Amino acid sequence: MTTETQKETLEFQAEVRQLLGLMIHSLYSNKEIFLRELISNASDACDKLRFEALSNDALYDGDSELKIRVSFDKDKRTVTVSDNGIGMTREEVMENIGTIAKSGTRQFFDSLTGDQSRDMELIGQFGVGFYSSFIVADEVTLITRRAGAAVDEAVCWVSDGEGSYTLEAVEKQSRGTEVVLHLREDEDEFLEAYRLRSIITKYSDHISLPIEMASMEEGKEDEFESVNNASALWKCAKRDISDDEYKEFYKHVAHDFGEPLVWSHNQVEGTQSYTTLLYIPKQAPFDLWDREHRHGIKLYVRRVFIMDDAENLMPQYLRFVRGLVDSDDLPLNVSREILQKNKFIDTIRAASVKKVLGLLENMVKNEAEKYAEFWAQFGRVMKEGPAEDFANRERIAKLLRFASTHSDTDEQSVSLEDYISRMQPEQEKIYYVTADSFAAAKNSPHLEVFRKKGIEVLLLHDRVDEWMVSHLTEFDGKALVSVAKGELDLGKLGDEGEEESAKQVETEFKDLVTRIQDALTDDVKEVRISHRLTDSPSCLVLEEHEMAVHLQQVMKQAGHALPNTKPILEVNPGHPLVVRLKDEQDQEKFSEWSHLLFEQAMLNEGSQAPDFTVVNQNGDKVSLSDYLGRNVVLWWHPKADTPG
Repeated sequence: MTTETQKETLEFQAEVRQLLGLMIHSLYSNKEIFLRELISNASDACDKLRFEALSNDALYDGDSELKIRVSFDKDKRTVTVSDNGIGMTREEVMENIGTIAKSGTRQFFDSLTGDQSRDMELIGQFGVGFYSSFIVADEVTLITRRAGAAVDEAVCWVSDGEGSYTLEAVEKQSRGTEVVLHLREDEDEFLEAYRLRSIITKYSDHISLPIEMASMEEGKEDEFESVNNASALWKCAKRDISDDEYKEFYKHVAHDFGEPLVWSHNQVEGTQSYTTLLYIPKQAPFDLWDREHRHGIKLYVRRVFIMDDAENLMPQYLRFVRGLVDSDDLPLNVSREILQKNKFIDTIRAASVKKVLGLLENMVKNEAEKYAEFWAQFGRVMKEGPAEDFANRERIAKLLRFASTHSDTDEQSVSLEDYISRMQPEQEKIYYVTADSFAAAKNSPHLEVFRKKGIEVLLLHDRVDEWMVSHLTEFDGKALVSVAKGELDLGKLGDEGEEESAKQVETEFKDLVTRIQDALTDDVKEVRISHRLTDSPSCLVLEEHEMAVHLQQVMKQAGHALPNTKPILEVNPGHPLVVRLKDEQDQEKFSEWSHLLFEQAMLNEGSQAPDFTVVNQNGDKVSLSDYLGRNVVLWWHPKADTPG
């Protein structure tokens, strides 16, 4: 007996077992969704067969009428969902049923709170699919045969959902998949035809394949009839589709438990005919940051499903969009290569992007709270837009939101238009600062002169921000300028008297600057007197086009080779430490204090404090690293031993 024919008992991934337990408890109040999920899976299987059969008609094996059947047996207490779709091989069963989506799995489980309503939302966001069967069943049997495979190459999968499952080679006369649910004792409601029909009508009426059940007409119990409309919802007139139908179709096409935030249904006719139905989800999927994982937009040609990862239909910064495109003009045997070179696809993509941006603009104008909800979920992804979509850069820029010194909160609610409306009469630039956290941005010493003059500064603390502003260099004719890069240039906001005073100070402290430069020759490119500091003793300044210090550190930690650049150190001539340093003659102490100025400036940029060991009041040696993750106050005694 070969391995292929042996009955094997295999363990679920730990995550699967955890998910099953959560699902039974958290989703029990909405347990009817199991049928929706199984029907959606069956529909996808039929779609996949139809696509593969375009190049290999033999896969139909004389049966090209694709359908889904739902049946029940009161005596055996079973509900069965079967299809004549693509089916699965043994390996595919193990991959698809024995594991859950790899992307975001750990993040998903780390997000669980123990709160039932919150966890239900998270579970739905992650996607339940096949595993929802165990909400109502204490045992599930799946029998499947891949299209084109021999009769004796079918696979039988059985599990009680407790931690393991069995796999066995069996015979199956027809291709496709059959899922048999052995219902729990208290689930008799799903052994009634009316109940099953009502669920199908409620959740799956829009599916374009017939969903069949045994006839309820007397004398025709052995005949099957379609329960759903079996018409492509997106091809119906918008006036004939209710909001509830749109929402249910979203759950099907996006495999999302929740409802969409907004949607757009558009039918274009003329020289190019196509239909788009695009949704913006309420919740970000867990694979949002996996830029390689594409399953947002399904492509249909004349209602025939072609592929579900058509990356050419939507740019990366809109990868959260779900829905479909149905073209009347593309060939049925369209390939990825054809998609990449097709002008018609480019037209659809451009129109689809404009539709999505239009949806967002409408939210900004008419539903500010809903847009804030959207931004909280997808704001960081939208910030990729200015770099990726030059044609729509201005429109995207209007949709961006930031924190700023105007409110001094981490809420990203300030638009560039809001900023410009509050600019001072003589102000010509939009000022911003980037940092690795809101606290670091808010407390940046580079803001001191701007706070003093009452000039608003945008506080950019997302990792994507530095990349974004390198491509979004102006808005509405106003240049975006970092307050931490290059020479401080306040333009007409400057004061002539201040400029004269600054020149005198630079002359007065010229020797000190030279001495600090000599002491820090290995660490900094240049030392100069600062005109942006009012309270802090020092700060680091970069050249105009250099990467922020905190990002350089992230890149280096990730193993990227970066050019060895040195920052510029600016010192505050009005700070007591700098004034004291001016008169320090002891070269050793001068060097220590100079390094202290530099290290403090590095800490302000997000660098970690160097570890050190001291003796505490009990005579024990303690290190700074011992207190990692805790707030620490260090008291030095006697005062003479305090460094700096």
